[in-house]
Amino acid sequence: MAQLREPGGCPWDAEQTHASLARHLLEETYETLEAIDRGDLESLRDELGDLVLQVVFHSKIASEEGAFTISDVLDDLRSKLIRRHPHVFGDIEVEDAEQVHRNWERIKRSEAEGSKGVLSGIPRELPALARAAKIYRRAVGVGFSFASVEEVLKDLEDEIAELRAETTKPTPDPERVASELGDVIFSAVCVGQRFGLEAEASLRTMLDRFTVRFSFMEAQAARDGRDLESLSADEWRRYWEQAKREQNS
Repeated sequence: MAQLREPGGCPWDAEQTHASLARHLLEETYETLEAIDRGDLESLRDELGDLVLQVVFHSKIASEEGAFTISDVLDDLRSKLIRRHPHVFGDIEVEDAEQVHRNWERIKRSEAEGSKGVLSGIPRELPALARAAKIYRRAVGVGFSFASVEEVLKDLEDEIAELRAETTKPTPDPERVASELGDVIFSAVCVGQRFGLEAEASLRTMLDRFTVRFSFMEAQAARDGRDLESLSADEWRRYWEQAKREQNS
């Protein structure tokens, strides 16, 4: 990377900044997630290399600015891992992974400069489902939690009922519908968290499944000489059920 940035190296690499590289970091992250979702370890190996490149690239730019080096990044990471694992590198005892997570969040908050709230530091730029999961985990870490799965599901059912009440009014208020819809989605995220499931990953899997089924349905309709726009409600259901059976076979 030093050679690429030096005079006589690569013109493109030489002109990059932290800001110009930001989108590449995001793209490489999503490509890594896709490899994980597919269970493709060869692709994962490649994508992890691309992610490391972004770390090296940003660190090189920072070193040129006199801010920090890649060694500083790794030293800070090493110190952080030791500091946040007192049950491994210290004399703290823990019972399970959940307690480890609570300790991690507590230590993380204590490291923050000044007085900050439990939910501070969660980037608004995160995908909404990922942000919701992180907010929920932070809240649970300080004791804000439902006592059982049944209570979480009951909360989801209550939120759905409130959404239904808003949408069935003679003149639904879009802002109120949006608010209640957000409550439903957050409750669904909470259900997933109770089972250690990330809503973001669950939704990606569902969208892949929907795409496969819809494509099958589209192909089947074409074989029957039908355009999707011309299908009746009953025909849509018939093709959809056929697609579901085909996928599950």
